[in-house]
Amino acid sequence: MAASALDVDEVLARRRLRRKLAFWRVLALLVVLLGGLGAFAWWSDGAMLPRASAHVARVTIGGIIRNERERIEMLDAIGKSGATAVILSIDSPGGTVVGSAALYDALRRLAEKKPIVAVVNGIAASGAYIAAMGADHIVAPRNALVGSIGVLFQFPNFAELMKTVGISYEEIKSSPLKAAPNMFDPPTEDARAAVRSLVEDSYDWFKGLVAERRLLDGEKLALAADGRVFTGHQALPLRLIDEIGDERTGRDWLERERGVDKDLPVRDWHTRRAGDEFGWLHGISIRLMSLIGLEDLARIVADAAGGAAAQARLDGLLALWHPRGG
Repeated sequence: MAASALDVDEVLARRRLRRKLAFWRVLALLVVLLGGLGAFAWWSDGAMLPRASAHVARVTIGGIIRNERERIEMLDAIGKSGATAVILSIDSPGGTVVGSAALYDALRRLAEKKPIVAVVNGIAASGAYIAAMGADHIVAPRNALVGSIGVLFQFPNFAELMKTVGISYEEIKSSPLKAAPNMFDPPTEDARAAVRSLVEDSYDWFKGLVAERRLLDGEKLALAADGRVFTGHQALPLRLIDEIGDERTGRDWLERERGVDKDLPVRDWHTRRAGDEFGWLHGISIRLMSLIGLEDLARIVADAAGGAAAQARLDGLLALWHPRGG
């Protein structure tokens, strides 16, 4: 009987030990899972924050701007989310006039619901400056590039090259200005005049927007809108920007002027398109590569791929700053 009692006690002790081991294993697994989720949230720059929770939304405008339905839908979604304010982070030379105007309109709709501060990280030129004017306040570092207020229409012409190699091009069209100018014929004065009227019409719209949003007129408007880019230091007295600074300056303005708590977390919002910084993968790649000292490389690769995809789809009138090589 004594031996049997010992056997029972040993079996019970082993069962209790297995239960304890199972408990600690489950607890350890939960800790690992929670730690992994926390690390993922940190690597993804706040992308794991619930949309309905109170936060400051950060929207990145990088690379070439074109007409993007996904980005407009994202801005509309921010307007319905728990975001209390928006940081518009800009580093772009511009893009198409149509795409830039659509982005501006979407930002103004969003500004009716949430305060928006635009922060120029490197350049906000042409169409990107149109986007910046969609914000309530514009901040730029001293040496950032801002402006390039103007519109251009570019087309190659191979007429002389075709003549040299002995290639002719024939076409039959309904009227002289149909599909003019083109790359195969020297542009006529009528064709030049037709394109010039398009450029001037869009430029008048752009300049009028600057006059309205930045409260400029007369000589100051003429200077600001002559097509050049300005440093942040030069842009401030021209009223093209409101403050010299960075994102912290933008957060200070949101707290001071709009009562947005500086302790609110920032959530990065992305579309899933390559042109929008590779969506959520971009933030993770930047975090991971920065840990091993390759943050600059990650940005170069992402921006190059996104920019190439965007430029392949550019067409029409451009609000784009692109200095010619020497």
